[in-house]
Amino acid sequence: MDYKLQKRLASEILKVGQSRVWISPDPENEEEISQAITKDDVRALIERGLIKKIPMKTNSHRWLIRHIKRVKGHRRGYGKREGTKKTRVDEEEEWVNKIRKIRTYLKYLRDKEMIDSKAYRRLYRLSKGNAFSSLSDLRRYIDENKLMKGVKA
Repeated sequence: MDYKLQKRLASEILKVGQSRVWISPDPENEEEISQAITKDDVRALIERGLIKKIPMKTNSHRWLIRHIKRVKGHRRGYGKREGTKKTRVDEEEEWVNKIRKIRTYLKYLRDKEMIDSKAYRRLYRLSKGNAFSSLSDLRRYIDENKLMKGVKA
């Protein structure tokens, strides 16, 4: 049967969309449901349980609980990790952190006059070209090439 009118009336009474109105598929009540053409008739069918409101479908909030825990650092142990350390860390972020550290150290050396401006510019360009893998690598390079002012060649 086509219960278009009954669905519309029921959705207005129940204050839900027509897709959330359930009408009993029982063939015994088919005649009675099809004859309900007023809101009062539909209300009577709702009271008898022949027409019902389908509960809303909602997402599980387990993901939210997991997300909050992960923000706190939980559920991030070795067993959960896939791939190498490099795959889990953004390469650009890693580079920015490294170059900031190196440039800060170079500025410190220049301001304290431990290296001259020519050496500073040379080391700055080398670091920009990714010649040093870390700050300790830069220090090693300075020691090997005796670029500190106190050390003689």
